[in-house]
Amino acid sequence: MKMALPIFPSRYYDFRKYLLGGLFIMEENINVIQAKNVFGQALKKCSCEPLTGWFRDGSCRTDSSDHGIHTVCCVMTDSFLRYSKAQGNDLSTPAPQYGFGGLKVGDHWCLCAQRWKEAYDDGMAPLVRMEATEISTLKYIDFDILSKHSFSSHD
Repeated sequence: MKMALPIFPSRYYDFRKYLLGGLFIMEENINVIQAKNVFGQALKKCSCEPLTGWFRDGSCRTDSSDHGIHTVCCVMTDSFLRYSKAQGNDLSTPAPQYGFGGLKVGDHWCLCAQRWKEAYDDGMAPLVRMEATEISTLKYIDFDILSKHSFSSHD
């Protein structure tokens, strides 16, 4: 008898075991899609300290439940953190109730593509780690614009 597995939002697990009525069932035939960066290569980690990403796995990968599209791996600057706070998105103040320690200058963080574009339009965009920025970002931000703000080109 084949049992139907429950459907859970993928952001809540990255494992292949499900607990059903006290039994562990191994899901078979999982098709894992390798996340790509804006170069079309394997997506690199953005940061594990602080832990970032929609899935809180250090990667700026996304899925259909990520309405903010947290795909741009950025290097935080003082000017961007002040700008973001002024826009109503305070990333520098700790929020322990959410397990968030607050960001500091130099931290790497997966930023929403549209938030990055807004900061760019206002002349406040932080630098981007291209190898850790997910390819779907290109639906919202031109590659050449991202490239001009590449962290590696400003080292």
